[in-house]
Amino acid sequence: MIFSPGVRFMLISSLFFAGMNLLVKMLPGIPAVEIVFFRSLISFVLSYAILKKINVPVFGKNHKVLLLRGSTGAVALIMYFFTLQVIPLASAVTIQFLSPIFTTILGIFLVKEKVKPWQWLFFAMAFAGVIVVQGFDPRISLAYLAIGIVSSLFSGLAYNFIRKLNTTEHPLVIVFYFPLVTLPITGLYSAFNWVQPSGVEWLILLLIGIMTQFAQYFMTRAYQSEELSKVSSLKYVGIIYALGLGYVFFDETFNLMSYLGMALVLVGVALNVWYKSKKANT
Repeated sequence: MIFSPGVRFMLISSLFFAGMNLLVKMLPGIPAVEIVFFRSLISFVLSYAILKKINVPVFGKNHKVLLLRGSTGAVALIMYFFTLQVIPLASAVTIQFLSPIFTTILGIFLVKEKVKPWQWLFFAMAFAGVIVVQGFDPRISLAYLAIGIVSSLFSGLAYNFIRKLNTTEHPLVIVFYFPLVTLPITGLYSAFNWVQPSGVEWLILLLIGIMTQFAQYFMTRAYQSEELSKVSSLKYVGIIYALGLGYVFFDETFNLMSYLGMALVLVGVALNVWYKSKKANT
């Protein structure tokens, strides 16, 4: 089976994001905002260095949309890192995977993309799966669920802004604007709420920054290459990674209904990808 470039980019991005999720979960004692600060600092240095090396203007052209992408992405990531720390890994990832639904819905208004009636049914199946996961897992409070949903909403906004930049900006410029916006915010907060990392935590923080840099780059390439409603859904494969990593590293297990909810999410996504591919070939 031959995948399109956008699909390949998103699958690679999902692998790096899975590694990032695992590493964040390994730092329960470091505030989520502080982790985002380190992640942004590393991304800032790497993005700036590479852009300078390839002679691409670091500040881009469409400053307004780039700043909106950076600010919405910052809110989404801080909330997401928090949920990774306080609820089971697979549950946090599953809730975050509402973002493709918000991406598609917001895409109707922001980038004028169309969604077929059958796709709404598939998205409803995925959303119902997330609700089942939360409803049958006492470890997930309504407050944590709300934080996860808001994170997904802001992710959907960020992905739409990436799509709006698909013909005007280099992928690394889009990636660069995330730490450009995030560093002042998270740096100020961390200065007054600092928790000193120790030992291996420094290495984990470094790896989070590096893995996220690769994940963001390939994700940006994916959104620039394909329609939002097609590639955004591929992030759902991360549920499989999260289940395996959560079980191996944190001994996390779920009841039957939670597993069924995750399966419902995956079925909804698989049907959407199949439907989009079928329409593209007719």
